[in-house]
Amino acid sequence: MPSGVVLLTDRRVARRPLVEVVEAAVAGGVRWVVLREKDLSRAERAALATELRAILAEAGGTLVVAGPDPLGGDAVHLPAAGPYPPPAAGLVGRSCHDATELARLTTEDYATLSPVFPTRTKPGYGPPLHPDGLRELIAASPVPVLALGGIETPEQLAACVAAGVAGVAVLGALMRAEDPTEVAATLTAAHQPSTATRKKP
Repeated sequence: MPSGVVLLTDRRVARRPLVEVVEAAVAGGVRWVVLREKDLSRAERAALATELRAILAEAGGTLVVAGPDPLGGDAVHLPAAGPYPPPAAGLVGRSCHDATELARLTTEDYATLSPVFPTRTKPGYGPPLHPDGLRELIAASPVPVLALGGIETPEQLAACVAAGVAGVAVLGALMRAEDPTEVAATLTAAHQPSTATRKKP
């Protein structure tokens, strides 16, 4: 199940070649990566998925592919719009934004909720849930939740963990980072103590 800091890819905003950014983020503690890059051909995406799986395998990590085609793997992340019911796969996630979309979930293993904060990647996307809205939707969700959207600082990450998320999905803060390893390490370190605190009886 995705947890901790989950990296979403977007080579168009990355400061460095995508594979280098993923390698650096994994060196900083990231163990889950969602491959997007939907504008590429299937062959190009499949080749990229193979490269990224090799990087993650060395660290005990997992690649999730955005869309219903797992590109030779067994983990997919689906959009809110469909397909319904979800395809059979070892791990299935879905993007959600409100209680209505959460109520449509059936056999999915987890969901993302977004946007939690205003996001530079999708300006005007929203309205933002903020931690209070996130907490309310987590209470209504039948599956574990990843927070997504505008999460760039340890303080924002900690607020999401306090709301009850299983993990935090990050795109811009890692893709645009001059040093993805340092940013990943900082965010991962911020997640761990917050999680430990939340799990205390």
